[in-house]
Amino acid sequence: MELNTKAYPCSLTDGEWEIIMPHLPVPCGRGRRRHHDWREILDGVFYLTRTGCQWRALPHDFPKWQTVYYHFTKLVHAGVWEHLNSLLSQRWREQIGKAPEPSAAALDSQSVKSSETGCYHGYDGAKKIKGIKRHILVDTLGLILAVVVHSAAVPERKGATLLLARAQPLTRCAQLVRIWADGGYSGPKFQKVGKEHGWTIEIVKRSDAQSGFVVIPKRWVVERTFSWLGRSRRLSKDYERKARIAETFIFVSMVRLLLARLDNSIS
Repeated sequence: MELNTKAYPCSLTDGEWEIIMPHLPVPCGRGRRRHHDWREILDGVFYLTRTGCQWRALPHDFPKWQTVYYHFTKLVHAGVWEHLNSLLSQRWREQIGKAPEPSAAALDSQSVKSSETGCYHGYDGAKKIKGIKRHILVDTLGLILAVVVHSAAVPERKGATLLLARAQPLTRCAQLVRIWADGGYSGPKFQKVGKEHGWTIEIVKRSDAQSGFVVIPKRWVVERTFSWLGRSRRLSKDYERKARIAETFIFVSMVRLLLARLDNSIS
Protein backbone atom coordinates (compact mmCIF):
# COMPACT_ATOMS: atom_id res chain seq x y z
CA MET A 1 0.00 0.00 0.00
CA GLU A 2 1.36 3.41 -0.97
CA LEU A 3 1.57 5.87 1.90
CA ASN A 4 1.59 9.65 1.93
CA THR A 5 4.46 9.65 4.39
CA LYS A 6 7.85 10.57 3.01
CA ALA A 7 10.49 7.95 3.75
CA TYR A 8 12.79 9.01 6.59
CA PRO A 9 15.79 6.98 7.80
CA CYS A 10 13.73 5.81 10.79
CA SER A 11 10.62 4.92 8.76
CA LEU A 12 9.58 1.28 8.56
CA THR A 13 10.72 -0.71 5.56
CA ASP A 14 8.31 -3.13 3.89
CA GLY A 15 10.06 -6.03 5.59
CA GLU A 16 9.86 -4.43 9.03
CA TRP A 17 6.19 -3.63 8.51
CA GLU A 18 5.47 -7.27 7.64
CA ILE A 19 7.11 -8.32 10.93
CA ILE A 20 5.20 -5.93 13.19
CA MET A 21 1.83 -5.74 11.41
CA PRO A 22 0.33 -9.02 12.76
CA HIS A 23 0.89 -7.90 16.36
CA LEU A 24 -0.96 -4.57 16.19
CA PRO A 25 -4.53 -4.08 17.46
CA VAL A 26 -7.30 -4.77 14.94
CA PRO A 27 -10.56 -2.77 14.71
CA CYS A 28 -13.28 -4.12 16.99
CA GLY A 29 -16.04 -3.12 14.58
CA ARG A 30 -17.48 -0.47 16.87
CA GLY A 31 -16.87 3.25 17.17
CA ARG A 32 -15.34 5.68 14.75
CA ARG A 33 -13.27 4.21 11.92
CA ARG A 34 -9.55 5.00 11.96
CA HIS A 35 -8.62 7.05 8.89
CA HIS A 36 -4.88 6.48 9.06
CA ASP A 37 -2.94 3.28 8.59
CA TRP A 38 -0.98 1.92 11.56
CA ARG A 39 2.18 2.20 9.50
CA GLU A 40 1.80 5.97 9.21
CA ILE A 41 1.17 6.24 12.95
CA LEU A 42 4.21 4.11 13.86
CA ASP A 43 6.44 6.02 11.45
CA GLY A 44 5.45 9.22 13.26
CA VAL A 45 6.24 7.69 16.67
CA PHE A 46 9.60 6.33 15.48
CA TYR A 47 10.46 9.70 13.91
CA LEU A 48 9.76 11.52 17.17
CA THR A 49 11.74 8.94 19.20
CA ARG A 50 14.77 9.05 16.92
CA THR A 51 14.93 12.81 16.31
CA GLY A 52 13.72 14.02 19.72
CA CYS A 53 11.35 16.62 18.26
CA GLN A 54 8.23 17.87 20.02
CA TRP A 55 4.88 16.28 19.24
CA ARG A 56 3.73 19.57 17.72
CA ALA A 57 6.83 19.64 15.52
CA LEU A 58 6.10 16.41 13.64
CA PRO A 59 6.51 17.07 9.89
CA HIS A 60 3.31 17.69 7.98
CA ASP A 61 3.70 14.58 5.80
CA PHE A 62 2.75 12.51 8.85
CA PRO A 63 -0.84 12.49 10.13
CA LYS A 64 -1.67 15.38 12.47
CA TRP A 65 0.39 15.26 15.64
CA GLN A 66 -2.78 14.97 17.72
CA THR A 67 -3.69 11.82 15.78
CA VAL A 68 -0.25 10.24 16.21
CA TYR A 69 -0.22 11.14 19.91
CA TYR A 70 -3.73 9.75 20.46
CA HIS A 71 -2.93 6.36 18.95
CA PHE A 72 0.46 6.27 20.67
CA THR A 73 -1.17 6.69 24.08
CA LYS A 74 -3.77 4.04 23.23
CA LEU A 75 -0.90 1.60 22.59
CA VAL A 76 0.73 2.69 25.86
CA HIS A 77 -2.36 2.02 27.96
CA ALA A 78 -2.90 -1.33 26.24
CA GLY A 79 0.67 -2.41 27.01
CA VAL A 80 1.39 -2.98 23.31
CA TRP A 81 4.92 -1.56 23.31
CA GLU A 82 6.05 -3.86 26.12
CA HIS A 83 4.37 -6.78 24.37
CA LEU A 84 6.11 -5.98 21.07
CA ASN A 85 9.47 -5.72 22.82
CA SER A 86 8.93 -9.14 24.40
CA LEU A 87 7.80 -10.84 21.18
CA LEU A 88 10.60 -9.41 19.04
CA SER A 89 13.24 -10.16 21.69
CA GLN A 90 12.13 -13.79 21.87
CA ARG A 91 12.15 -14.04 18.08
CA TRP A 92 15.66 -12.61 17.84
CA ARG A 93 16.99 -14.94 20.56
CA GLU A 94 15.55 -17.97 18.80
CA GLN A 95 16.89 -16.78 15.45
CA ILE A 96 20.48 -16.74 16.73
CA GLY A 97 20.13 -20.09 18.50
CA LYS A 98 19.32 -18.97 22.04
CA ALA A 99 16.50 -20.15 24.29
CA PRO A 100 13.52 -17.78 24.07
CA GLU A 101 13.70 -17.02 27.81
CA PRO A 102 17.04 -16.04 29.42
CA SER A 103 18.51 -17.67 32.53
CA ALA A 104 20.85 -14.78 33.38
CA ALA A 105 20.51 -11.01 33.28
CA ALA A 106 22.24 -7.78 34.28
CA LEU A 107 20.88 -4.60 35.81
CA ASP A 108 22.09 -1.04 36.09
CA SER A 109 20.80 2.52 36.25
CA GLN A 110 21.37 5.70 34.27
CA SER A 111 20.84 9.20 35.67
CA VAL A 112 19.47 11.62 33.08
CA LYS A 113 18.85 15.35 33.22
CA SER A 114 15.25 16.45 32.92
CA SER A 115 13.41 19.37 31.37
CA GLU A 116 11.08 21.59 33.39
CA THR A 117 8.18 19.19 32.83
CA GLY A 118 7.33 16.18 34.98
CA CYS A 119 6.53 15.71 38.65
CA TYR A 120 8.78 12.78 39.48
CA HIS A 121 12.20 14.41 39.18
CA GLY A 122 14.84 14.62 41.92
CA TYR A 123 18.53 15.25 42.56
CA ASP A 124 21.20 12.56 42.32
CA GLY A 125 23.84 13.76 44.77
CA ALA A 126 26.45 11.22 43.63
CA LYS A 127 26.33 12.22 39.95
CA LYS A 128 25.25 15.84 40.52
CA ILE A 129 22.28 15.46 38.18
CA LYS A 130 18.77 16.81 38.61
CA GLY A 131 16.33 14.58 36.81
CA ILE A 132 15.43 10.90 36.66
CA LYS A 133 16.99 7.45 36.86
CA ARG A 134 16.35 4.69 34.38
CA HIS A 135 16.73 1.24 35.87
CA ILE A 136 16.87 -1.53 33.27
CA LEU A 137 17.19 -5.30 33.42
CA VAL A 138 18.67 -6.90 30.28
CA ASP A 139 19.47 -10.42 29.16
CA THR A 140 22.96 -11.55 28.09
CA LEU A 141 22.36 -10.11 24.62
CA GLY A 142 21.48 -6.68 26.02
CA LEU A 143 17.76 -6.99 25.20
CA ILE A 144 15.50 -5.31 27.71
CA LEU A 145 13.45 -7.44 30.09
CA ALA A 146 12.08 -4.77 32.43
CA VAL A 147 12.28 -1.00 32.94
CA VAL A 148 11.55 1.34 35.83
CA VAL A 149 11.89 5.13 35.63
CA HIS A 150 11.90 7.08 38.89
CA SER A 151 13.31 10.17 40.56
CA ALA A 152 17.09 10.54 40.48
CA ALA A 153 16.94 11.03 44.26
CA VAL A 154 15.95 7.38 44.78
CA PRO A 155 18.98 5.31 45.96
CA GLU A 156 20.37 2.60 43.70
CA ARG A 157 19.28 -0.40 45.77
CA LYS A 158 15.76 0.97 46.31
CA GLY A 159 15.35 1.62 42.60
CA ALA A 160 16.66 -1.86 41.77
CA THR A 161 14.18 -3.34 44.26
CA LEU A 162 11.37 -1.64 42.31
CA LEU A 163 12.85 -3.05 39.10
CA LEU A 164 12.96 -6.63 40.42
CA ALA A 165 9.37 -6.34 41.63
CA ARG A 166 8.38 -5.20 38.12
CA ALA A 167 10.30 -8.08 36.51
CA GLN A 168 9.16 -10.89 38.81
CA PRO A 169 5.69 -11.56 37.25
CA LEU A 170 6.94 -11.29 33.65
CA THR A 171 6.97 -14.46 31.58
CA ARG A 172 10.35 -13.56 30.11
CA CYS A 173 11.88 -13.60 33.60
CA ALA A 174 10.42 -16.99 34.59
CA GLN A 175 13.69 -18.85 33.81
CA LEU A 176 16.02 -16.33 35.45
CA VAL A 177 18.52 -17.74 37.92
CA ARG A 178 21.29 -15.15 38.19
CA ILE A 179 21.46 -11.35 37.95
CA TRP A 180 24.72 -9.42 37.67
CA ALA A 181 25.10 -5.95 39.17
CA ASP A 182 27.88 -3.52 40.11
CA GLY A 183 29.17 -2.58 43.55
CA GLY A 184 26.45 0.02 44.07
CA TYR A 185 23.98 -2.82 44.66
CA SER A 186 26.03 -4.76 47.20
CA GLY A 187 24.69 -5.47 50.68
CA PRO A 188 22.73 -8.22 52.43
CA LYS A 189 19.36 -6.45 52.16
CA PHE A 190 19.45 -6.40 48.36
CA GLN A 191 20.73 -9.98 48.27
CA LYS A 192 17.69 -10.90 50.35
CA VAL A 193 15.39 -9.15 47.89
CA GLY A 194 16.87 -11.23 45.08
CA LYS A 195 16.40 -14.47 46.98
CA GLU A 196 12.76 -13.61 47.69
CA HIS A 197 12.22 -13.60 43.93
CA GLY A 198 14.27 -16.77 43.46
CA TRP A 199 17.30 -15.04 41.92
CA THR A 200 20.95 -14.93 42.93
CA ILE A 201 22.43 -11.43 42.84
CA GLU A 202 26.09 -11.56 41.82
CA ILE A 203 28.11 -8.38 42.35
CA VAL A 204 30.77 -7.86 39.67
CA LYS A 205 33.35 -5.40 40.93
CA ARG A 206 36.19 -3.66 39.17
CA SER A 207 39.65 -4.72 40.31
CA ASP A 208 41.61 -2.14 42.33
CA ALA A 209 44.62 -2.90 40.14
CA GLN A 210 42.84 -1.70 37.01
CA SER A 211 43.19 1.89 35.81
CA GLY A 212 41.55 3.84 33.02
CA PHE A 213 38.74 2.43 30.90
CA VAL A 214 38.31 -1.31 31.29
CA VAL A 215 35.48 -3.50 30.01
CA ILE A 216 34.00 -5.20 33.08
CA PRO A 217 32.84 -8.79 32.46
CA LYS A 218 29.05 -9.28 32.59
CA ARG A 219 28.40 -5.57 33.30
CA TRP A 220 29.42 -4.31 29.86
CA VAL A 221 26.25 -5.80 28.34
CA VAL A 222 23.89 -3.42 30.13
CA GLU A 223 26.21 -0.47 29.43
CA ARG A 224 26.01 -1.30 25.74
CA THR A 225 22.21 -1.26 25.96
CA PHE A 226 22.33 2.27 27.36
CA SER A 227 24.53 3.15 24.40
CA TRP A 228 21.92 1.76 22.00
CA LEU A 229 19.22 3.81 23.71
CA GLY A 230 21.41 6.89 23.30
CA ARG A 231 20.81 6.74 19.55
CA SER A 232 17.24 7.91 20.23
CA ARG A 233 17.41 11.64 20.88
CA ARG A 234 14.08 11.58 22.71
CA LEU A 235 15.98 9.71 25.44
CA SER A 236 18.92 12.13 25.61
CA LYS A 237 16.96 14.04 28.24
CA ASP A 238 13.74 13.36 30.12
CA TYR A 239 10.95 15.42 28.56
CA GLU A 240 7.97 13.43 29.82
CA ARG A 241 5.31 14.41 32.34
CA LYS A 242 4.67 10.83 33.43
CA ALA A 243 7.11 8.06 34.30
CA ARG A 244 5.13 5.49 32.33
CA ILE A 245 5.56 7.46 29.11
CA ALA A 246 9.29 7.76 29.81
CA GLU A 247 9.45 3.98 30.24
CA THR A 248 7.47 3.46 27.04
CA PHE A 249 9.91 5.42 24.90
CA ILE A 250 12.64 3.00 26.03
CA PHE A 251 10.55 0.11 24.72
CA VAL A 252 9.81 2.03 21.50
CA SER A 253 13.54 2.50 20.93
CA MET A 254 14.22 -1.21 21.50
CA VAL A 255 11.34 -2.26 19.24
CA ARG A 256 12.78 -0.14 16.43
CA LEU A 257 16.24 -1.66 16.91
CA LEU A 258 14.90 -5.23 16.93
CA LEU A 259 12.80 -4.67 13.81
CA ALA A 260 15.90 -3.53 11.94
CA ARG A 261 17.88 -6.58 13.11
CA LEU A 262 15.16 -9.05 12.17
CA ASP A 263 14.57 -7.48 8.77
CA ASN A 264 18.30 -7.42 7.98
CA SER A 265 18.67 -11.06 8.97
CA ILE A 266 15.86 -12.06 6.61
CA SER A 267 17.13 -10.03 3.67
